Amino acid sequence: MSKSTAYQPTLFPDVTAQFPSTRYQGSKAKLTDWIWRQLSDLPFHSCLDAFGGTGAISYRFKQEGKQVTYNDILRFNHQIGLALIENQDTRLSTEEVTWLPQRHQEINYPAFVFETFSDIYFTDEENAWIDQTIANIRYLSDPYKSALAFFALCQACIIKRPYNLFHRKNLYIRMAEVSRSFGNKTSWDRPSDEWFKVFVGEANSAIFDNGRENRAVNYDALTVSGDYDLVYIDPPYLSQRGAAVDYLDFYHFLEGLTLGQEWAARIDHTSKHRRLKPQPAPWTDKTRIHAAFDTLFSRYHKSILVVSYRSDGIPTEEELIALLKKYKQDVRVAYFGQYTYALSTNSDSKEILLTGV
Repeated sequence: MSKSTAYQPTLFPDVTAQFPSTRYQGSKAKLTDWIWRQLSDLPFHSCLDAFGGTGAISYRFKQEGKQVTYNDILRFNHQIGLALIENQDTRLSTEEVTWLPQRHQEINYPAFVFETFSDIYFTDEENAWIDQTIANIRYLSDPYKSALAFFALCQACIIKRPYNLFHRKNLYIRMAEVSRSFGNKTSWDRPSDEWFKVFVGEANSAIFDNGRENRAVNYDALTVSGDYDLVYIDPPYLSQRGAAVDYLDFYHFLEGLTLGQEWAARIDHTSKHRRLKPQPAPWTDKTRIHAAFDTLFSRYHKSILVVSYRSDGIPTEEELIALLKKYKQDVRVAYFGQYTYALSTNSDSKEILLTGV
């Protein structure tokens, strides 16, 4: 996904921070201006981004001076929230950026990625570099610096992946000497440490203080505590065929990088691509998703409820409106139009935004 359009925070004219580039499946980075236009007239100061993902919407709320709580159930996403939303003024120094991607004689490096994921996603050299870099990151004592470095490591890994995903064992796509109609071999072949420095630069440039005490948490969306003026809900998309966008499956490798010694025990060794063992969730189950929405709406019925979804999903647009009307008298719907996500095969699907006030 290309870099989002630069946005000058209206409340902070001296701030030039902008959201970093992202290649994350389902990211709302290109829709933040449109989404904000639908919500800018609403009276709210505090907000919860219940399925934070890349942090693009949380970041936009932060730019508008809101007190933001970013939440995501995935640990690697939580690191994004710490780096870009909760973090107000911490950056990685030039010395740290130089030190982090290098090998140091005094450190005993693991070889877990090198040994476990050979010939699956990255070259042996790249796997060894990932082992090395994640070990170096753990030497950072400041949680925001660690999160910034982890963000850069994740982006350096994603940009070298065909389709920007970890859903298949397909290193061969990168390595084959053939003509291609997709992908960017120049990006794939660029050294990982160079990409790491690029993404640290983007993350450092994104940091700013909006004068609010923002936070990033790591919970199931149905269990986040607190009261909020507005709750933004962007759950995994579940198609009418019952096929779900399973972010744990798409990005299990990045999640594994956060797990330390837990990683080995959680790998599903029956899968060729060494995914993590599946964790069933109501948001990816067509028999449970309606109840999940209802529970979430009930939990935050005192808040303004905002739902981002697709017009061809489960629940349907009409079902979502009906669920919202159980708790809200005024429900409005906005349509972005034919906005196509990567790997999407339905050109008629529309991005919809439902707001219950």
